[in-house]
Amino acid sequence: MGRKVNPISFRLAVNKNWRSKWYATGKDYTTKLHEDLKIRGYIKGRMQAAAVSKVVIERAWNSVRVTLHTSRPGLVIGRKGSEIEKMTADIAKFCSESQVKIDIVEIRKPELDAQLVAEQVAIQLERRVAFRRAMKRSMQTAMDFGADGIRLRCAGRLGGADIARAEWYALGKVPLQTLRAPIEYGFAEANTVYGIIGIKCWINKKEEAPRPQGGRGGDRPRRQRRDNNRRQG
Repeated sequence: MGRKVNPISFRLAVNKNWRSKWYATGKDYTTKLHEDLKIRGYIKGRMQAAAVSKVVIERAWNSVRVTLHTSRPGLVIGRKGSEIEKMTADIAKFCSESQVKIDIVEIRKPELDAQLVAEQVAIQLERRVAFRRAMKRSMQTAMDFGADGIRLRCAGRLGGADIARAEWYALGKVPLQTLRAPIEYGFAEANTVYGIIGIKCWINKKEEAPRPQGGRGGDRPRRQRRDNNRRQG
């Protein structure tokens, strides 16, 4: 058996958050879970060209709030808001007796979003671009935009080979076992004429410097701060 851990769930208690935020008990849990699956499947099928990276679903009493993280908010909104109104009406059919509201969050740098990078590689593979060229181009673009490290992995019948294999490349630092490292993870599938090719992407963004411990004195020893207070007194 494999020992793979999802990078998002691995960091839930540190620097990641749930993508479905609600609480339920008993039979209500099953109903809400299947509603979430229908909503995500509907958005994935309808917004394939809108570069939707993440869908966050929040529930409170009789309301459902769906937040779409996308790099192309214009395609999601549509002309005069027609597209988002149609989506709101369709999602309301999945959620019984609930008010639906859709929020849109724009992704400023899609080159640093792991999900969007993986989907971009998948699109290139479907257009019959050489997989090594597509991977290396995406990795170099992410590094140029300020990533600390990136790792890409493709698995399947690469290049139309009869035997499936997996190949991966990495640039920079990608510490997958360091919990405080801001690792972004994305997964996409390319439907080629040879079969499905899976793409996994890990991007390490710039790690924030740790905050100094203690009060106003920062990292200074207690004795030094005490002496300074006496001199001022």
